[in-house]
Amino acid sequence: MKLSEELIWRGFHAETSINDLAELDNRASKKFYWGCDPSADSLTIGNLAAGMMCACFVRHGYQPYLLAGGATGQIGDPKENGERDLKSLEEIEYNKAQIAEQMKNIVKSDDLTMVDNYDWFKEINYLDFLREVGKVFSMTQLLDRQFVQNRIGEDGGGISYAEFSYTLIQGYDFLHLYREYGIDLQLCGADQFGNCASGIHLIKRLEGAKADAWSTPLIIDPVTGRKFGKSEGNAIWLSSEKTSIFDFYQFWINQPDSAVENLLKVYTFYDKPTIEGILAEHAKHPEMRLAQKALAKGVTTVVHGAKNAEAIIALSDRLFSGELDQLSGDEISEFAQYLAKGQIGEKLFDILVKTGLTSSKSEARKLAAAGAISVNGVKVKDDQPIDQIALLKRGKNKFAVVM
Repeated sequence: MKLSEELIWRGFHAETSINDLAELDNRASKKFYWGCDPSADSLTIGNLAAGMMCACFVRHGYQPYLLAGGATGQIGDPKENGERDLKSLEEIEYNKAQIAEQMKNIVKSDDLTMVDNYDWFKEINYLDFLREVGKVFSMTQLLDRQFVQNRIGEDGGGISYAEFSYTLIQGYDFLHLYREYGIDLQLCGADQFGNCASGIHLIKRLEGAKADAWSTPLIIDPVTGRKFGKSEGNAIWLSSEKTSIFDFYQFWINQPDSAVENLLKVYTFYDKPTIEGILAEHAKHPEMRLAQKALAKGVTTVVHGAKNAEAIIALSDRLFSGELDQLSGDEISEFAQYLAKGQIGEKLFDILVKTGLTSSKSEARKLAAAGAISVNGVKVKDDQPIDQIALLKRGKNKFAVVM
């Protein structure tokens, strides 16, 4: 397929400033940029969807520029319903390094350039910014933005000048990258298209040139109906420190049949014949969940590598074998890099909360009383210190290790 055809087939198409989609196949400048702010020390699967779109452009010959927003991260992209908490400069610096590595891992390219908008914003004089950038934006134009309307409307909580100005800052990023590298295409999630439009406007007004933006739809959790993201409270993280590799793999295994085709197209590198073959086999034996297994393996390979994907498949087979009481301490230790971890000497209910197997000690107590908690394959009903290497299990498919 051509790029324009693959983008449509995979569902990477929301708003765009490009009228003729075929223009993407023969664009004179095959450069794009994609940016993420360091609001956390890991990206989520919501960010991953946009990253997979970027990887699609790379496969079709585009040169990627990835932006870690050291400057915009100090302000925070405005939310729909309230101000973001400001991060310390030290936290931003740490987060920036972590997400930069994740971005590079997703958008694999031998010709990749990493940039940080703090590198140019630290030199910009505030008055110069107002004269060059502020003067070419109408307040009416900015107030019409949907996120501003939501924040200043009847039920809104208001918006600070800092967050109100965010779109100008991101717009200037596009202008700077156009001037510095000749980049005339920005890729983003659908919720960022308005900020991309600010850059298009600046390049047109100040450079007399045409630039474009291409966005991909936000991925919606089929269970909750909410987008996948940090602010939604349902984040699945790319960092194994925040979402264990086992939990990451199991998330995809547990997707419903109604969502799996779309997720295969968005989150894996499988081509069209491969996906069609997976779905055809799945339709013959839906009870075997072949599509979900292919999805889980494909996404885990993208994020954590082929070796970890194969290891987690083998680990899953062992954990669901029903022979947990026969595992040795050494065997359980092998699971540690893939599961959430508790510490020897702590009490069971505390460990259940810290590893995310339960949301609270009261929930842990109720589940234990109901026989839903086991230690090394033996059901445990009371709180007690865990004084040895152990495998904890909640219900049918939630696990953690104690080391």
